[in-house]
Amino acid sequence: MHSRDFRLLATLLVVATPAFAQSTSGTQSAASVPDFSGIWGHLSLPGFEPPLSGPGPVLNKSRTRQVVGGDGPPVPDTNGALVSSIYQFVGDYSKPLLKPQAAEVVKKHGEIELSGVPAPIPSNQCWPGGVPFVFWNIGMQMLQQPHQITILYSFGEVRHVRLNQSHPAQVTPSWNGDSVDHYEGDTLVLDTVGIKADRPFAMIDMYGTPYTQALHVVERYRLLDYEAAKEAEERGEKENFRLAASDAGFCPQPRL
Repeated sequence: MHSRDFRLLATLLVVATPAFAQSTSGTQSAASVPDFSGIWGHLSLPGFEPPLSGPGPVLNKSRTRQVVGGDGPPVPDTNGALVSSIYQFVGDYSKPLLKPQAAEVVKKHGEIELSGVPAPIPSNQCWPGGVPFVFWNIGMQMLQQPHQITILYSFGEVRHVRLNQSHPAQVTPSWNGDSVDHYEGDTLVLDTVGIKADRPFAMIDMYGTPYTQALHVVERYRLLDYEAAKEAEERGEKENFRLAASDAGFCPQPRL
């Protein structure tokens, strides 16, 4: 059984068309398809890592000293850099990416956190998180099959992603939405629509960022060996996993 690391890189976009065009024409030979089966882990709690440029996710305004280095060794409290707190989730509602009503939701969520009371989120209310909130999990397992990929997350959430298929013309909204995938060279691309918004604790992240039924999530996974991943991280390139989410309901058009 393989154990691998991946990092989360999120980009929030607003487009009139899907974030990525869904392509189902042609399939790769079995020999050229990378094997994503195995256990994956990441340490980007509580949110997504921002891209090197362009619009990015809501980030945590609550900071704490880093106590563990990138490779695991402890860092003295006095020397650690200020990083996102994993105990308090106060989203930066001033992000120009958010519409005013969405910014107000994130602001109120942070005010609850600052009062010393944890704001309600799926993970502390024993509710499924759904996509993309489920990506906060620090561990997940991929089961790769010829016709689909099954993803098992910590705390019991499961996703079934159909390979080389299209979304149905009418998608019935569900917690994890309707997910299909395909390969683009060595990259596995997952495309999800139909994520149920009319439910308790419907949010994108731990900062309470809301979404609407228009949410469209695209994940891009690429395998890197340890040395390549470490070198890329040192250069500031985190491309093991890339996420794009578009939702005209809570984001204005991106500012160029």
